[in-house]
Amino acid sequence: MVKKKYKIIWDEPARAQLKKIHEYISKDSVQNAQKVKSDIIQVAKSLCENPERFPLDKYKDDNDGSYRALNKHKYRVAYMILQNEIIILRVRSEKQEPLQY
Repeated sequence: MVKKKYKIIWDEPARAQLKKIHEYISKDSVQNAQKVKSDIIQVAKSLCENPERFPLDKYKDDNDGSYRALNKHKYRVAYMILQNEIIILRVRSEKQEPLQY
């Protein structure tokens, strides 16, 4: 059985959100900021192996199963599974008001 390989693509808003998260945490601890950023990037990379292991994104209207989300360090990472790609759509604090999309 051949495993399907996906390419991970970070949407520009998700990149900007991760950068803001890193800058915010850095105010208290550069080491913690780097750990959170690295862990989020690592879990995003791991989606290549089995992107459907995380639950459907409950904030996506009319979700056909391709929109999913995961939580890491109290941050929510929303992503979309396409034919050969996984698009990281947003990274935000679990404390933020969720947006329907």
